[in-house]
Amino acid sequence: MKKLNILLLFLSLSIIACKNNKKEPTTIENETTTAEVFVVKPEATSVKWTAYKTTEKVGVGGEFTTVNFEEKSGATPEEALNGLSFSIPVSSLFTNDATNTRDAKIKTSFFGSMLDAELLTGTIAYTSGNCVANLTMNGVTHELPLAINITDERRVTLTGVMNLADWNALDALAALNKVCFDLHKGADGVSKTWEDVAIQIETYLRKS
Repeated sequence: MKKLNILLLFLSLSIIACKNNKKEPTTIENETTTAEVFVVKPEATSVKWTAYKTTEKVGVGGEFTTVNFEEKSGATPEEALNGLSFSIPVSSLFTNDATNTRDAKIKTSFFGSMLDAELLTGTIAYTSGNCVANLTMNGVTHELPLAINITDERRVTLTGVMNLADWNALDALAALNKVCFDLHKGADGVSKTWEDVAIQIETYLRKS
């Protein structure tokens, strides 16, 4: 009888020990993570250009104050920019000219000599670190290679150089030089308007 009691006591202690050692199921909380989505906003975008006159190649700066984008977003800056379509009204050209005549000459004589003079349109292609704008101007679509820099603050800078000959725009350039003939003379008395135009685009990738 004594042995039986000891056996029962041993079994009871074993059951209690097993219960104490039993691991409680771990509750995993569902953590909801919101993925970043990058969006290019037209109101945060500027398109500036620098053209050149005289044989000394003096820069003349200007910008387009209106840029329109299709609505597009991406999980990365590259995804947000790649395939982004844009249009720029030529009417938004602005050079901050004190005489208030330069803008009209460029719009009328330069762009006015082109086909489809109302808009510049195109699409950005940005893959594997390479960026190109497929720009349509004067009825011609041509690639404009762009150097790209994106900061940690998601500010984007795109720079490139257009050669107007690539868009068959030399006749338009000659028309502009004609109306600006004396203004585009340098110290040597030669009137010249250059074919290359520097482009700088700045924008900001917002999270949504």
